[in-house]
Amino acid sequence: MDKVRIVLCMLILLGFVPLSFAEELSLHGLVQTNYSIRIADDNPQGAKQDNLILGEERIQLKTSFFPSKSKIGFFVKSDFFHDWVAERWAFDFREGYIDYNLDDFGLRIGRQIITWGVGDLLFVNDIFPKDWEAFYSGRPLEYLKIGVDSVKLDIYSDIVSIEAIAIPFFETDDLPSTGRFHSFDPYPTIGNREFDKPGTNFKNTEYALRLYRYIGDFDVSAYAYKGFFRSPGMKADNFNSPSTVSHFFTKLAAYGASVQKSALGGVVSAEYGYYDSLDDRGGKNPGIDNSQSKFLIGYQKAFPDDLTAGVQYYGELMHRYSEYEDNLPFAFSKKKELHQYIALRLTKLLKYQTLKLSLFTFYSPDDEDILIIPEVSYNFTDNLQAILGANIFEGSNKDTTLGQHDENDNIYVTIRYSF
Repeated sequence: MDKVRIVLCMLILLGFVPLSFAEELSLHGLVQTNYSIRIADDNPQGAKQDNLILGEERIQLKTSFFPSKSKIGFFVKSDFFHDWVAERWAFDFREGYIDYNLDDFGLRIGRQIITWGVGDLLFVNDIFPKDWEAFYSGRPLEYLKIGVDSVKLDIYSDIVSIEAIAIPFFETDDLPSTGRFHSFDPYPTIGNREFDKPGTNFKNTEYALRLYRYIGDFDVSAYAYKGFFRSPGMKADNFNSPSTVSHFFTKLAAYGASVQKSALGGVVSAEYGYYDSLDDRGGKNPGIDNSQSKFLIGYQKAFPDDLTAGVQYYGELMHRYSEYEDNLPFAFSKKKELHQYIALRLTKLLKYQTLKLSLFTFYSPDDEDILIIPEVSYNFTDNLQAILGANIFEGSNKDTTLGQHDENDNIYVTIRYSF
């Protein structure tokens, strides 16, 4: 109901738009169908529609009003959809904010999608919430990011520019759910689990800061964050033989930097982030992630005939690893001290850029698992697009990040009409 009230307020604002500004009011949207079918017949427990992972019809409406002679404007984007798997009609208020802009100052209040860092689907300093269920089930990529209700202040300067964010309402990552996906659970027989989210108060407000500028030919950013891990930790009365299990979100502070530069005929990127696990700095609690360092190096190059290629190396180095090993329950999968990914993206445009062939792969040499995403999209007109793709998982073990989805291979199709 809170989301509905927000949208109603935005619609009321539309009623006060003067007629003289009517031509500066933008109204667009799309109608979309999106279906994803599991290839294997081995469906997870609780599957409601057999092999159907995703089945929905969606209408999106977005409006913006930014008068050329005004310092204030607003933007709203909302989805109305029917979900065949959950058997429900639903409303998704994706973005809605008011902007106040001056030459060297900007203020944005409301629900907004924020993206930081230089990685391509590999996130180091981007600590904002993501919808991994949408990503793994074949929704368009825009649905990976989740908006946060927040206040964002931008200050622009020749010395250094600043982006400061306060988030009073905590939003979790949306992880693959039971019934739609097979996933690893160290305690599969224990049900009725509680998820204790941080309450909305001043103490639990999240803060994020980015400082950025060009230094010579380098685009340099520094980041800081104080809040919570987006994925939950675990509590148990006895980790080796539990009778009760619950989940909660532990405190996190993160600090990092990124740099990007045109070089070697393409674009070279590098990023580092230190994750300080504030609730378990000693690394002895098996239900809480240890502190860790994250880093990536990437290179992207455009070739003739509309071909682009990008490659990335990503790593997560766990700190206090010996303490982690000493306290690891036997039911838990053992993580490597250095967890790595190698990612590759290939994109080819054909038929006057109306046909796009793309391939994205994640491969972990330490977990020995992989995700392959081939995709074909075709624009029949400027408004009508069709997408056919697949998510193909493979892994040596059923308890790794990608290997646990080995039985979740799926083919997805999307048809979108924009207006």
